Amino acid sequence: MNIAHFMQKAGCTYREHPAIAVGEEVYVRYGELARRVATMAGRFRDRLRLQPGDRVALVMKNCAQFLEVLYAAWHAGLCAVPVNAKLHAREFQYILEHSGSRCCFVTPDLAETIFSIADEVPTLERVIPVEGPDYQALDTGEAILVHECNPDDIAWLFYTSGTTGRPKGAMLSHRNLLSMTLSYFADVDTVSPEDCIIHAAPMSHGSGLYNIPQVVKAAKQVIPASGQFDPGEIFALIAIHRGVTFFAAPTMVKRLVDYAQSHAVDTRHLKTIVYGGGPMYVADLKQALQCFGYKLVQIYGQGESPMTITALSKAQHADTRHPRYEERLASAGIAQTVVEVCVADADDHPLPPGQIGEVLVRGDVVMQGYWNNPAATAETLRGGWLHTGDLGSFDHEGFLTLKDRSKDLIISGGANIYPREVEEVLLLHAAVHEVSVLGRPHPEWGEEVVAFVVKKAGHEVSEEELDALCLNHIARFKRPRAYYFVDHLPKNNYGKILKTELRQWLQQEGNCR
Repeated sequence: MNIAHFMQKAGCTYREHPAIAVGEEVYVRYGELARRVATMAGRFRDRLRLQPGDRVALVMKNCAQFLEVLYAAWHAGLCAVPVNAKLHAREFQYILEHSGSRCCFVTPDLAETIFSIADEVPTLERVIPVEGPDYQALDTGEAILVHECNPDDIAWLFYTSGTTGRPKGAMLSHRNLLSMTLSYFADVDTVSPEDCIIHAAPMSHGSGLYNIPQVVKAAKQVIPASGQFDPGEIFALIAIHRGVTFFAAPTMVKRLVDYAQSHAVDTRHLKTIVYGGGPMYVADLKQALQCFGYKLVQIYGQGESPMTITALSKAQHADTRHPRYEERLASAGIAQTVVEVCVADADDHPLPPGQIGEVLVRGDVVMQGYWNNPAATAETLRGGWLHTGDLGSFDHEGFLTLKDRSKDLIISGGANIYPREVEEVLLLHAAVHEVSVLGRPHPEWGEEVVAFVVKKAGHEVSEEELDALCLNHIARFKRPRAYYFVDHLPKNNYGKILKTELRQWLQQEGNCR
């Protein structure tokens, strides 16, 4: 089994079909891309001396070459190590060194940074800029056949965001990626050769994984010419291309909605927005549905179970007459086809519907473990289940509602307070643009609730107004005891709010006003 077979099949069956477009222009068609991938794979083996199982790092912003390198690596039996392009040089160094990467492909904007640390990574033999002569030389010589892998050979070594320490490398096999792909077709969306995906989000993460279902069906992959997320550019691409799908974090969806509210946009060719990677608050989701129609699908997954734990389908978004419609919108949907999902107590005993516990997952999509970290692997995969660290509960119809990360749970006076519940209430105020709630130490109660609030441009709101809003919707003990009005909330490259940085802000209240 090798995921690279899908590329060769598409190249044979849909030879003249556009494979990659950069902006409006076709970059390469499937027949030529399949040939190029097979040729590059041969040079990986004979010129770069890479052997099956070796790691190849991709430190690249979104670009067409990302897909070329990815499939050439798989074709040769190598393991791809996609790296967040917005990391610090020392973070790049750690991932390259920890993964044992022998070769690193970089976009020009990152070449100087990677060359500056290359000598400090013992295993790293080559750094190849993807627009340079060394890269172009890889497309010469004879093609090779797809390397036949064991289904459990590692294809994608994904380093987690490291919110609780050093990032860990989740080992995803060819079997894992095939399982994710099958679940995409079963639970997320259909794909045809006439469709396309716009890589609006970083290809080092979820958007990059979602290239596989598109290749299976020989759909077109569109890279924004900027290589970045820009709402105006995304809407321009939606107007040009057909059958458009893209993956976006909730913060990205919110930016698209904000843009659409102040600009004339054409969404007739939009087929599906798959959103995930963080909570989509109900108020924001309703705005998105008004803007785009019932074209949204929510997925809940993790790097350790890529894109595949639960899903809330288009039909479920559109079922406005369901008596529990609001609760469903607030949920993460139902278990995807290829996984079992349960909610368990601290001793890993399954809990009945309505009770809150840790979300556990098992199935062929779950990672093999963490690279060179047997202790973390044993802890996270104990009992044969992936322990997500997320808290949630099922209802009687199988819809999972996520409460928070277990580490973000606030315990005040012995009572559990879930930040998302408080955040949902604060977002009801017309002047609130974004909010994040967390706990800080309190000498008597253990912790107390505080809220960081970003106001909408041109709007004002007072602490007293927000306090009154909370008292009208939630128990008194859950309301924030302090509000910090800030210009922005810190986020990672995937749009997740960094609560670790907010906790640091609390220690330096001069940053807040």
